[in-house]
Amino acid sequence: MDLVHIYECLCDRTRLRLLALLGGGPLCVCHLQEVLGEPQVKVSKHLAYLRERGLVEASREGNWMVYSLPAAPPRELAANLACLRECTPGDVGLSRDLAKLSKLRARLAAGTDGPCGVRCT
Repeated sequence: MDLVHIYECLCDRTRLRLLALLGGGPLCVCHLQEVLGEPQVKVSKHLAYLRERGLVEASREGNWMVYSLPAAPPRELAANLACLRECTPGDVGLSRDLAKLSKLRARLAAGTDGPCGVRCT
C-alpha cells in the first residue's frame, strides 16, 4: 500500500473521524452520519474516497452500505491505524465521536433500531 495514499486520507478531519469510528467495528452509513452530524452525501463521499484507496471495505445489507476497516490491512495501514487509536483519547473531537457512538450502540442494543435497521456491532 502506498504511504502517500494513507497520508492523503489521514490529512482530512472527517476521514480521520470516520477511521476512528470504524476502529470499533463495522458501521452503516446512517450510523456514521448520526454520530458525525454530517449530511449523508458528505459522509458517503469521504467513505468512497477511503474505499478507493483501500483504507475501508464496504458490504451491502439490503439498501444500506456497511463500512469496516480491512480485515487484514497491509502493514503500513495497520501501523497508521494503531497510531490513530493511540492518539484518539487525547483528541477532544474524536473522543466526543466515540462517546456518541457508545450511546448509539447502547440505544440499538436496547432494541431501538436506527433509521436503517442495521445493527452496529
